[in-house]
Amino acid sequence: MTLIKIKHSYYGLILLLLVLSSCFTVHYSTTGASISPDVKTCTVRYFQNRAPNASPYLAQQLTDKLREKIQNSTRLTMLTDGGDVYFEGEIVGYDVTPQAVQGNDKAAQNRLTVTVRVRYVNNVEPKYNFDANFSRYQDFPATQMLNQVEQQLIKTIFEEITEDIFNKAFANW
Repeated sequence: MTLIKIKHSYYGLILLLLVLSSCFTVHYSTTGASISPDVKTCTVRYFQNRAPNASPYLAQQLTDKLREKIQNSTRLTMLTDGGDVYFEGEIVGYDVTPQAVQGNDKAAQNRLTVTVRVRYVNNVEPKYNFDANFSRYQDFPATQMLNQVEQQLIKTIFEEITEDIFNKAFANW
């Protein structure tokens, strides 16, 4: 049996690596997402606002934020209905509570907490389906009114919640 002699071992090593790399398929993701190649489409249904005292615009903001996160972090095509995977749910909690009570029984800070119930259905791999609540909060000085800081607080809270939802659905944590 004759072996092909390669003039330079460096080129031989490169050739060997190329041959070996063609035998394996590896999927890398900068987002940590691990999505089956069979999942090609996604639907994010409009999240309802069921929380008392919550601003009416929150439902649209949350829906848009989750859609944006999925579009920017995956290869999935967004559909209005009938996706291989889909999300639906509602905002179920929107609460402001005092924090860091001072000696005069007045709060130095308040806390805005938002809770979202999410149902995720994976029609390709049903073992990943879930129905779960996601809750995040942000503190703000008691010297400020909620309407002064609400937009920034909601932006941060929704970034955190959508990251949590994304990770549970696609990073399998």
